[in-house]
Amino acid sequence: MTAPRGARETAREPAAGSAVRGDDAQKGAQGDDAQKGAWGDDVGRGAQGDDARRGAQGDDARMGAQDDGARMGAQGHDALALLDRWLIMLSAQRGARPATLAAYRADVRGWLDFLTGHLGGPPDLARVATTDLRAWMAASRARGLGARSLARALSAVKGFHRWLADAEGLEAPAVAAMRGPKVARRLPRPVDIPAARALIGAVEADAREAWIGARDAAVLTLLWGCGLRISEALSLKGGDAPLPEVLRIAGKGGRERLVPVLPAARAAVEAYRRRAPFALGAQDALFRGARGGALDQRLVRKAMETARAGLGLPATATPHALRHAFATHLLAAGGDLRAIQTLLGHASLSTTQLYTAVDGARLAAIHAAAHPRAHPRAHSRARAPSGG
Repeated sequence: MTAPRGARETAREPAAGSAVRGDDAQKGAQGDDAQKGAWGDDVGRGAQGDDARRGAQGDDARMGAQDDGARMGAQGHDALALLDRWLIMLSAQRGARPATLAAYRADVRGWLDFLTGHLGGPPDLARVATTDLRAWMAASRARGLGARSLARALSAVKGFHRWLADAEGLEAPAVAAMRGPKVARRLPRPVDIPAARALIGAVEADAREAWIGARDAAVLTLLWGCGLRISEALSLKGGDAPLPEVLRIAGKGGRERLVPVLPAARAAVEAYRRRAPFALGAQDALFRGARGGALDQRLVRKAMETARAGLGLPATATPHALRHAFATHLLAAGGDLRAIQTLLGHASLSTTQLYTAVDGARLAAIHAAAHPRAHPRAHSRARAPSGG
C-alpha cells in the first residue's frame, strides 16, 4: 500500500534516532538540513539513484542530489506519475476499459513498490536489472500468486516499460528480455445444448419476481445466442431495444463488431421489456436491478449459480460458459473459424482456436481441405509437363 501524500511528505523529515548516524547523531548535525527540507529518511537509507544501489551516504544524500536517473523520473513519486500517464494513454488511445486499467495499475504499482523496498529507495527505471525482476517474481510466488496471475502482471510491467522507452527514453532491456512463467493452457468448458436451455429456464423459473426472471433469461440468451460477454450485454442501453437484426457491439480494446441477433434473443429481450417496472430511457441501462439502477453482473452470476446447483451442473457452468457454448455449437454445425473469430471479437485467430476448444483432428481436416499442398498427388499432376 502507498502512504498518503501527507505521510510521504512527513517521511522526508529526519526521524530522531534513525536518520542521524555516527558523529552527526552526537552533534545534531541534521538541524540545518531539516530546516532546508533535506530528505532525512533518504539519508538513513542512502536512497537516491545510483547512490541507492551502493548505499551511498554523505553530502549528496543529505542534499537530495539528483543523478541522471533521477532527472529522468527515477524517484518514486515520479514513477507513479509516469504510471498515471501510461494508463491515461491506454484509455484515450486504445480504449482500455476501467477494469483493465485497474488491473494494470495494481500490477505495475506492485512492481514499483517492490523495487522501492528491494533497492532501498526510489528506483531508477532505466537501470532495472534481471536480478530485480527475478526477485520480484520470486516474492510474488512466495505470496501465493499463481503462474497465470504472475504472467499477467509481467505482461503489464513489460507494457509499461515499453511505453517508458518510447515516450520517455527510459529503456530497460532486462524487462523486455524477461520470460514469464510457463502457464498451462486451459481449454474452455462450454455447456452443451440441453444444459444451456435448462439453465436459462431454471433462472427464469427460480426468480422471486416474474420480471427479474425474464430479465436474467434475456441476459443469458444474449450470451448464448449472440456470443456476447456479460459486460457487453449489460452495457446495452434502452435505446438499443427493440434489438435490430444486427447489433453493433463495442468490445475489448474499443474494437467494434457486428453481431447478428437471433429471433429468440430479440423475443427474450422484448419479454423482459414488457414486464420491467421501470421506464427504460434511451440513454439508460437496458437491464435494471431491483431498485432501478443498472444491473450488477454479480446478480446474474448468483442466479446462475443457484440454477446450476439445482440442475446438478458443475461449477464451470457460468455465464461465460454460455459464450463458450455459442462458439463451440457454431463450430459443431460447420461454422468457419474466421467468422466465429469476428463474432466473438477476438483480435487473433489463435485465441478463437483456444476459446472454442477445437481439437487437432478438426484443424487437420480444415487444413487438408483448404491448403493446396495438402494433396501432393494432385499438386504433382498439376505441375507435370504435358507430352508432345
